[in-house]
Amino acid sequence: MTGISRTSADLDPRRRRILYRCWHRGIREMDLVLGQFAEAELAELSEDELDELETIMGEEDNDLVTWITGAVVLPSHFDTPLFARIASYRPDFDPVTMTSLRTPE
Repeated sequence: MTGISRTSADLDPRRRRILYRCWHRGIREMDLVLGQFAEAELAELSEDELDELETIMGEEDNDLVTWITGAVVLPSHFDTPLFARIASYRPDFDPVTMTSLRTPE
């Protein structure tokens, strides 16, 4: 998935804003993680979960990536069921190599 595929027409203004912000983070890795999560689950989140999501979204992208990939230990205040659900949308972060770029003959 490389961009928004969900319509925001049925979402309230707060959820529309969050959906947009999830897909326009600043670094593509977080666009993919938060964007995929938002498309799948945003409509069903409670107000408390929306508050928590907005708090998570307030963190720096580089910090979020390191927490989601496990490169850095997740701070205890983010060790929540919602963060775990977000992290489960982790795309394939395998490095690009010359082998992976070769096209099959």
